[in-house]
Amino acid sequence: MAKGVKKIKWTGQGIVKKDLSIPNKKVVIAPDQHVFFEVDQWYDGTPETDKKKSITWIFQDRKVKTIVLQKTLPSNNRYGIKLPKALCGPFEYYLEASLSGKRDVINQTGLLISGSCPAKIVSSKWCTTNDGKDVRKEHVFSYGETVYLNLKTEGLNGNLNLSVDVFRNSGDGKTALFRYTSVDVIDGEINLEIKNTFSWFPLIKGIKETEEFYVKIFDPAIKHYIPNGQNETKHASFLKINKKIVSQTAKPPTNLSPLKTGEPDKNATRFEPCKFETITIIEDKKEDGKTTKVKALVFDNGKNLINKVPKREPIKKSILFEFDKYDITAEAKTVLNNTLQFLLEHQFSSIKIDGHACVIGKENYNQKLSQQRSDAVKKLFVDGGLDAKRITSIGHGEVNPTDDKQGRDNLKYRDEKEYKENRRVDISFDYYGHDAQTIVYETIAPSQDKNITIDITEYQNKACFREKGKHTKNIKVSSPEYNKAIDQVTNKLDFPIKSNLSQFNLFPLKYIWPKVFANEYNIDVHSCRYFSNDTNSTVKIMAYPDIKWELALEFLVNVSNYKAANMPAGNIFAKHQEKAREAGYKRWLMNKQGEIPIEIGVGLSAEWDDSRHKRSYTQLFEKKVEDIAKVIAKSTDLLQNAVNFAQSAAKGTGIPVAFDVRYPKFAIVAKWYLERPENSTIVDVKGEVGFGFSPLIGAEVIIDIIGSAIALASNVGTGNPAAAKIIERFRDRIEELGGKVTLTATFYGELSVMVEDLKISALYGIGSPGKLVIGGKFGVTIKFEMKLEIGKIKGKKSKPIAKFKAEAKLDGYFGGDVVIDSDEKGVFIEPVVKFSGIMFIAEIEGEVAWWKSSFKVEEKIISDETKKLDKKYIN
Repeated sequence: MAKGVKKIKWTGQGIVKKDLSIPNKKVVIAPDQHVFFEVDQWYDGTPETDKKKSITWIFQDRKVKTIVLQKTLPSNNRYGIKLPKALCGPFEYYLEASLSGKRDVINQTGLLISGSCPAKIVSSKWCTTNDGKDVRKEHVFSYGETVYLNLKTEGLNGNLNLSVDVFRNSGDGKTALFRYTSVDVIDGEINLEIKNTFSWFPLIKGIKETEEFYVKIFDPAIKHYIPNGQNETKHASFLKINKKIVSQTAKPPTNLSPLKTGEPDKNATRFEPCKFETITIIEDKKEDGKTTKVKALVFDNGKNLINKVPKREPIKKSILFEFDKYDITAEAKTVLNNTLQFLLEHQFSSIKIDGHACVIGKENYNQKLSQQRSDAVKKLFVDGGLDAKRITSIGHGEVNPTDDKQGRDNLKYRDEKEYKENRRVDISFDYYGHDAQTIVYETIAPSQDKNITIDITEYQNKACFREKGKHTKNIKVSSPEYNKAIDQVTNKLDFPIKSNLSQFNLFPLKYIWPKVFANEYNIDVHSCRYFSNDTNSTVKIMAYPDIKWELALEFLVNVSNYKAANMPAGNIFAKHQEKAREAGYKRWLMNKQGEIPIEIGVGLSAEWDDSRHKRSYTQLFEKKVEDIAKVIAKSTDLLQNAVNFAQSAAKGTGIPVAFDVRYPKFAIVAKWYLERPENSTIVDVKGEVGFGFSPLIGAEVIIDIIGSAIALASNVGTGNPAAAKIIERFRDRIEELGGKVTLTATFYGELSVMVEDLKISALYGIGSPGKLVIGGKFGVTIKFEMKLEIGKIKGKKSKPIAKFKAEAKLDGYFGGDVVIDSDEKGVFIEPVVKFSGIMFIAEIEGEVAWWKSSFKVEEKIISDETKKLDKKYIN
């Protein structure tokens, strides 16, 4: 019972021209795109195990019985055919799938394949040799001299009935001088050898010293001339011929095949059976407390490789023959079939077959015998589908020839080892081994071992064609970090990597730019098809440290505009008076001397090993910046005038109050770290930046509530002077005892302007322009403070018997931001309303002799809330 592939079919992927196709027989495809096929039916006798085996797809020129392309794939893989426009046309290829790896010459199990695209002449030239150099500019022919016409075409391959019409350039362009019929298009080219240009001579009226000629290509099927890309039908302008006759021999033109030099193609697609197809690197990624497996496809069937200058590698195979025979032995057939499969899947080398014979017998006889042996090998290759044009078969006769019948060529020496080895055929060809630049894969690693997995698909080396140094199915990982390289015969390997930033490193500042000092791990995976040169690593992993940096910088004008009014005598007055004095002195320096204290705070910190290790570099320093001071000094009067006006107004009320207006504080917060973008093998230095004024301007008003109560109670019109005196007397007595009682309300407000979430990439530049946030808030802090020392009289030295301290504070603010940002819809404005909630903090301390106690309460009595309002897009 028959077994194997009975039928194949189009998968539906790729463009097929159904109006030109014939179901189950012929598929006509569009050019320059893959059309995929798969197994449709199996013969009934095919075991299920066989259906899972690899399938050999054979794409062939059935007319001349040669294999164009052959490739072995897993049974569940689809096979893609892509025809360039040059190979589109009437010519039909044949595609079949084989379980045995051999063609089925009896049954029609495959499909006819052809391509279809508009007919076009792509280029043209006149040459002195077949498919030689274009000589139109420098060479002038004579009548009777052989000329060669080469035209490259699209959509015409296999056309056997075109006509080439020759026109005189000075003619009317309508009447052809001469017509050549039955012109063939072979492999997308017209190569016409014209030996009868003498026949043109008598047809030219008023012949010139030098005539110019061009051609038009006529298609009898459509009865039109074929145009070029500019829709012009005039081609090969111009052939130049002198008014000179060199030959009167008129011979018919000859259709020639395109001249192929046999030089291996250095950049051809690879199909060696010793191969691997993909390399994937798998590693762990931690994000938001979760660990996931991340895969990176670093190699995919040779795509996007940077090829080095490939090394030309000569291959030589030899087979032996029995004495006086040219029949191929069973052992030799095995060698030849393996060689044939290699050559069928290695379509870019010419083959030389050299036959030899020993010296036993007559020299002429052995010459013929060596040629028969060589031709026998050629026939096996051609019968197997190899293009005969690629093969040169030569019989070299005897090795060290002689006709001395009494010496070495006597029959009695026929069993000598040397003579056996001389009865042989050498099959030799050159090919370029694949040698690409090492693939660099960058990753981020901690200082402890991190597991990496390398996974290789379709790793096969049994068919390695090397005579020496055969490729083996192994993965080798080497690094200065290892005492010994990891080397295993496998297609999947786990191995550890780490960065060189130790957890004990006290000075990681040399990693301030984190993409430095990588540990290197070289991975060797080699095959004939890809990375055949095993002296170069296939993949190099660069492991950089997972360090993250943060820089916070604040630039602050350390000057206050503090002033107070109506403050009562005592501790309260002294406190506000000292603050006002300090502020006034700094303002005097700034205005009179052009100097101003500039306070710059710098915070720099680093963390690595998944944030387990941290280092901080922080410094705060003051600097006199004269130029900046002079600019800022000009604005101080405006601020001070505002404070003076508020102070004057407050004096009229009698309420104890203080005012302060703060200068802008410029802040920058920057973070930078390493990150590998998705679907990339290169690590990027990413950054996040925020900067602006926080605040741009700020102000606060401090009201002494107890003092205000005294002032209001003393008002003769509405108050109670007696009550005011009692309150004032109470505070005075507390101060006499060395204590202090204050109850203040601080009203504050500020306006800030910040640019947030500015994303920067070393690879891609600014990734996100950030958002502009204009924010403001208004709040109040109510603070009660009481201190008391019993046993100590004001102004006298004595140790207090008891101490008591109580503080309580309520704080909260209302505020909001106006966010200017953008999304996929455009630029928008989004208001945000904020309420901080109310925070209550209380702390009490007591001390009597040796006894001491304290407690603290901190509670949010009203929760905070943020509400985003509707976005408004700016048209």
